[in-house]
Amino acid sequence: MTLVVAHTADLDAETLATARTLLYDAFGDEFEEADWEHALGGVHALVWEGAELIGHASVVQRQLVHGGRALRCGYVEGVAVRADRRQRGHGDALMAEMERVIRGGYELGALGATDDGVRLYRRRGWQQWRGRLSALTPVGVERTPEEEGHVYVLPVTAPLDLMGELTCDFRAGDVW
Repeated sequence: MTLVVAHTADLDAETLATARTLLYDAFGDEFEEADWEHALGGVHALVWEGAELIGHASVVQRQLVHGGRALRCGYVEGVAVRADRRQRGHGDALMAEMERVIRGGYELGALGATDDGVRLYRRRGWQQWRGRLSALTPVGVERTPEEEGHVYVLPVTAPLDLMGELTCDFRAGDVW
């Protein structure tokens, strides 16, 4: 296994296309083009076995608002390990790199967890956001109750009240 960490700008088109295919295969119909776009523009961790890409994760910068403060957030996107390579520590290796980046450059980490990912994130110390969630949209702040219970945070330096409100910046597709 080889773990590579690189910014989107440092990955060639073939590697990005391979990562995109891995994510489409891992998430099936739940993965849309906007989800791929969300994973770009930050730092990627890639797990290779020889010439085969078997795992991907990325962290991108977002702004979250909590307690009257705009917080610099490292938001984790596109965490997937190829189905035939799961339960071998690759997810932990990917997340360890994402957490290193978050702790080194952000006030907190956040992610939207799938049911399959929750065990990994909880085991690594991520905490479920239990308060209200909303998004700053072009028409103002709108509540996102369908995401409540699925957002997890990794506190770094920002004081957090997990029962309070957390508002994310706007983006196309799924806002969380």
